[in-house]
Amino acid sequence: MRKVIIFLIITFIIVLSVPKTFAESSSAQSAILMEKTSQRVLWEKNAHQKLPIASTTKIVTALTVLKNCDNLEKVVKIDKRAVGIEGSSIYLRENESYTVKQLLYGLMLQSGNDCAVQLALTVGESVENFAKLMNETAQNCGAYESNFVNPHGLHNENHYSTAYDLAKITSVSLQNETFSQIVKSKVAEVCLDNPHKIYNKNKLLKNWEFADGVKTGFTKKAGRCFVGSATKNNMQLVAVVLNCGPMFEESQRLMTYGFENWSLETIVPKNKLCGSRYSTKREYFICQNSFSYPLTQKEMNSISKEIVLPNDNQDGVLNVYLGKHLIFSQKLVTLE
Repeated sequence: MRKVIIFLIITFIIVLSVPKTFAESSSAQSAILMEKTSQRVLWEKNAHQKLPIASTTKIVTALTVLKNCDNLEKVVKIDKRAVGIEGSSIYLRENESYTVKQLLYGLMLQSGNDCAVQLALTVGESVENFAKLMNETAQNCGAYESNFVNPHGLHNENHYSTAYDLAKITSVSLQNETFSQIVKSKVAEVCLDNPHKIYNKNKLLKNWEFADGVKTGFTKKAGRCFVGSATKNNMQLVAVVLNCGPMFEESQRLMTYGFENWSLETIVPKNKLCGSRYSTKREYFICQNSFSYPLTQKEMNSISKEIVLPNDNQDGVLNVYLGKHLIFSQKLVTLE
């Protein structure tokens, strides 16, 4: 009997020591881990659940401004409609002068709801018109599970997104050099009339050497939300956690998991020669675009390429497969 009890105790200890899967152990209501370049999903939990997203909304706001404003150094006089907005703020004052770029820093570093409204008025002339631009921006990123009605993320039943959509939008946003520079900045100076410093609320930028973005968020309805990014060994990962108490710790854990298990491999280099032929003249067939993809060590042996050279009626194509799944297809360019 004693041996049985000892055996059961040892078994219980072993079971407790086995790590849970991320889905089982994650405290986030919804979460995702995505590689930026390929937008491959490396891990997810309830990633398509539509939820309030608080100030992570401002990722879409910033990208919408960057897509629709040609001059970021344009000087803006603060409209009284942007003064005294509830929630987080950089305390804009009516008729103060800011550049659009300074307002973007106020938006993304200190999460200024007042900056969000002023940017909406500057770019869209009204919050309602700007929200339409936000939805267009999201859909152009391949995010179809979202609806935005304001630029700051204060709660509205018709304002929502998903972890998957936020990861897609962020992956596109990080390809913009200005956006990328803003979200990794720890401090910035704003206001032309009364210059002062503002500081980034993203604690990972101080605590983790690989962190380089992106945006915090909180409302009572949404809980603590965070979209984080980090770069290591030339691979940039995006982690989204929604309604998650330990949002910084969880995001870092997710991205560390990604770095430990995947590496970004260049499968097709730029201007790769895929073949040639000679009839009356020599023709070369080139894939102009490069292709990189995050792979585990095991997956590297499962990559295969199919080259279809053109005939008189068709374009040549390069296809790349991971196992049986097509992950890249590109028309070939013919050079003489």
